[in-house]
Amino acid sequence: MLRFAPSPTGDMHTESLRVAILNYMVARQRDEPFIVRIEDTDKERNIEGKDTEILQILEKFALKHDSVFHQSEHLNIHQTLAIRLLEEGKAFICTCTPEQLEADKAEAENTAYRYSGKCFETDKETLKRLREEKTPFVIRIKKPDHDIVNHDLIKGDVATEAGEVDSFVILKADGTPTYNFACACDDMLSGVDFIIRSEEHLSNTPRQIYIKQQLGYEEETLYAHLPAILNTEGRKMGEGDDAFSVKWLFEQGFIPDAIANYLILLGNKTPQKVFTLPEALEWFDLKKISGSPAIFDIDTLRFLNRKHLEKMDDKRLSMVFGFADEDIGRLAKLYLEEASTLNELEAKIKAVFSPKDFSGEWGEQMRLLEKIIAQAPMIDTFDLFKAHLIKESGLNEKQLFKPLRILLTGAPQGPELSEIYPYIKSYLLEVAS
Repeated sequence: MLRFAPSPTGDMHTESLRVAILNYMVARQRDEPFIVRIEDTDKERNIEGKDTEILQILEKFALKHDSVFHQSEHLNIHQTLAIRLLEEGKAFICTCTPEQLEADKAEAENTAYRYSGKCFETDKETLKRLREEKTPFVIRIKKPDHDIVNHDLIKGDVATEAGEVDSFVILKADGTPTYNFACACDDMLSGVDFIIRSEEHLSNTPRQIYIKQQLGYEEETLYAHLPAILNTEGRKMGEGDDAFSVKWLFEQGFIPDAIANYLILLGNKTPQKVFTLPEALEWFDLKKISGSPAIFDIDTLRFLNRKHLEKMDDKRLSMVFGFADEDIGRLAKLYLEEASTLNELEAKIKAVFSPKDFSGEWGEQMRLLEKIIAQAPMIDTFDLFKAHLIKESGLNEKQLFKPLRILLTGAPQGPELSEIYPYIKSYLLEVAS
C-alpha cells in the first residue's frame, strides 16, 4: 500500500507533485492500492478549498487514487491510541509550560536540547484530575532505549540514536495529535508499507517508526526519501522560486504530460528523454534515482513541453485557443520552432485572428491586399493564391511578401506562408482584416 499525504495549507509544490507521481507509479507497478490522505490536523494553517484543488491537480495528471480521506476524520482514533500508550506506561503526561521548556533550552545553551524528564514520573491516574482542573498538559512518548533504523531504498540504512529521538509530544494540549503521531497512526491503520516522500521528512522517520513499534505494529515499512530539488543557484527550491508551485507551471502554459515527464526524468536514469507516464510505467525503477539533489532546469522543461505539444491531438490543441478545428491545431504546431508553451502558442494564434494594424510602413499595401482577398474566390493552394494577389495588386513578389505576412499573421516573421495558408484559407476573411 502506498500513499500521498499532502497538507491543504497552500498551493501544491512541484516537489510534492513529484512525490505523488512516483507513489502512484510504484503502486501501479506493484499492483497495490494508492491512497490520498489530506493531512489537515493543523487547523490554523489550513486554507479552505486547497484540499479540493489538490485532488483536481491529481486528476489533471491522471493519478487515479483508490481512496481519499482527511486525517482529521481519525481524531478519536489518534486520541484513543495516545491514551493507550499512556495506560501501558509507554507515554506520560507533561505539564511543563512553554516558558519552562524555553528556560530549559536556554540552560542547554549550545548543546542539543533534550526534554528534561521533569514529568517522567507523573502518575497516569492524574489524567482525570488534570482534566477536571482544566490544567493544560500534553502527552509525551517515552524516549526509546535503542537506536532506530530506517531501511531506505535511496539513502541506505539510516540509524538514529535513541537520544536524538527523545521524549517527544504525541498529543497536544488541545487534544489534537502532533504531525508525527497522526502520520504514524494513519500509516499503520491504512496498512501503508512503502513510503516515498521528500528527504525533508528524513528526520521524522525514526519517530514515526518508533511510534508504530510502541503501538505493537510489527509489519516492515520500506522508505524512499527523494533528494531535494534545487534552483539554478543550487539552493533548495522555495516560495521565492516560480517553478516551486504547480499552479505557476500551469499558468505559464506547461502541460501535465510534459511536467510529469520532467519530474520522472529529474535525477533519474531513463531509457529515453521524452515519454508519457504510462510509457514510463513499463521501465521505471525507483532504485535508479540518484541520491544527490537535482537542479530544476526550466529550459529542459520547455524542451519537453514543446515535444509533448507536438504529439498532442490537433483538435484537442485547437480547443485551447477556442476552436474545434484540426487545422488550427496544426497551425499552432507550425510555431513550435519559436514557442514552447500554450501561452506562447496562444499569442501566435491570437495575432493571426486579431484585427491587424494598418498604420505601419506596409499599411497601404495591406489595405489593397485586404480588398482583393475579400473579393477573391476560394483558392486551394498558396501558389495560386499568391499568383492571384500579384495579378490583382500589381505588386511583384518581393513587394508582396512583407505586407501579406503581416496581414495574415500579424507578425513580420514566422513560419513559411506556404505552410500557414492551408490551415487558414477557410478563415481568410476573418484573418485578413
